[in-house]
Amino acid sequence: MDAIDLLKSQHRAVEDLFSKIEKSRDASKKDQLFTKLADSLAVHASIEEHHFYPAVKEKRTEDILLEALEEHLGIKRVISDLLDTEIDDETFDAKIKVLKEQVEHHVEEEETDLFPKVRKLFDADQLEAIGQAMSAEQAELEEKGNPRDAVPAETQEAATI
Repeated sequence: MDAIDLLKSQHRAVEDLFSKIEKSRDASKKDQLFTKLADSLAVHASIEEHHFYPAVKEKRTEDILLEALEEHLGIKRVISDLLDTEIDDETFDAKIKVLKEQVEHHVEEEETDLFPKVRKLFDADQLEAIGQAMSAEQAELEEKGNPRDAVPAETQEAATI
């Protein structure tokens, strides 16, 4: 799967998790869904920051990428806060809403601005190679388990590329 298709599929999966969290009235189920969401977002940010962003930085997209990294930082900070918040805390749902809004903004910018530029600058083989590297790291992170546990240590400053 090419890099952009992989990222878009992750975007759709995260949107689905947000929807399920919003609809859930069962605290245990909501907690399970949030854990899955936090892991998904942690993996997504890691593979973008380690593979996709560095690869596309070389092709005149640096301004977009710097903003995207700052957005990742904000998202990680909310995830970190949520990891320390009990599911039945009165602020949990409000924090989920803030996280959803930040993720939606980030996804919209990537899909309407960054991805179309990258499609013009890279050929199919290049995007496939980036996608393979991203998929390999995703599998590694998921195999280790609990990717969300790394997020709190990544909230001091934006990642660099």
